[in-house]
Amino acid sequence: MLRSLYSGISGLRAHQTMLDATGNNISNVNTTGFKSSSVQFQDTLSQITQGATGPDADRGGSNPAQVGLGVQVAGISTNFTQGSSQNTGRATDMMISGDGFFVTRSGNTTGLTRAGAFDFDANGRLVSPDGGLVQGWMAGPNGQLAAGGEVTDITLPNNLVAPGRASSQAAVSGNLPKDTAVGQSLVRDAQVFAADGSESTLTLEFTRTGTGWRVDGTHGGSGATATQNLAENANGALAAGGPLTVGGVAVDLAALTGFTGLNTASIEGVDGNAAGTLEGFSLGSDGSLTGSFSNGVQQVVAQIAIGNVTNPAGLSKAGGSSYTLTGNSGELQLGTAGSPGFGSVAGGMLEMSNVDLSQEFTNLIVAQRGFQANARIITTSDELLQELSNLKR
Repeated sequence: MLRSLYSGISGLRAHQTMLDATGNNISNVNTTGFKSSSVQFQDTLSQITQGATGPDADRGGSNPAQVGLGVQVAGISTNFTQGSSQNTGRATDMMISGDGFFVTRSGNTTGLTRAGAFDFDANGRLVSPDGGLVQGWMAGPNGQLAAGGEVTDITLPNNLVAPGRASSQAAVSGNLPKDTAVGQSLVRDAQVFAADGSESTLTLEFTRTGTGWRVDGTHGGSGATATQNLAENANGALAAGGPLTVGGVAVDLAALTGFTGLNTASIEGVDGNAAGTLEGFSLGSDGSLTGSFSNGVQQVVAQIAIGNVTNPAGLSKAGGSSYTLTGNSGELQLGTAGSPGFGSVAGGMLEMSNVDLSQEFTNLIVAQRGFQANARIITTSDELLQELSNLKR
């Protein structure tokens, strides 16, 4: 049987594979985070019809004569170049700008994906469209992160609570009027918090003395009191001997002045807060999720992990726009967005497919013409075989 017949068949199969890959690329032109594939060909073994001979003193050498036996697919590679960004405005849509993948878990299987169209399930877990649980690190009660440890499911339940924090400092600024009569008092109040989130009133009473002012502080929650004197000079400056500590709250009096005619003293800069529940969150470029709580506190609640491998082309496509590790991809390396070797994360955006339609339609023409040419080889070989059959009539 003619060798060209089988060469033509191998060409048909190879160009059919190229057509399949190109069709898959075009069908996923609008798939979030999709990476296009391309097919590489290589020739098969060649049949030697005449071996090579070396030269000698009386005769030159000759080259081998070989006839190829067709083509085969050498490999199908994935193009991991960055896709364009699409602004969605959804807080749970995320995009990696640079290298790396989001890490998900489905049972005991770890997946990697560039498609950041996430959402929350009924249990408050951040999930991919196919139900994969997004991995990262959860923050402690006070917003501290332990990035670099064991990853876990990112969970933001609606009833997540930011604990209360006791007030520890405050400051008084403004002016106490120098022309106030001796013995007359000015009162300033501010809300302070205990460790359990309960509120109480911090009261400061400024009483005019012959040499300046006396400050009497009262902590409404604990009932603690404290007193301190402010000495004045002719230039309107007031000198405090340090902060006034009332019930664990250190009140800084250094910014007070004592000029005539201005009554602007006020308490500000009080820290601490009551307990609050989660109302929303925002995503930082380092993958941190900062929650906004009903008490006005903004606190880090979690950080999304970014994974990478030494050879991304060695990953295996697992469907659902995700990949799994193989023996040639390298081990999974976990890190935070923006650190060396890992891209940054943008919220409210998605990475679009990197399929180039102009290139894919060109590949369609190449695959079609290659297929037609190899089909012509088969029909030509068939005509030759028909001619041989007609030798005997």
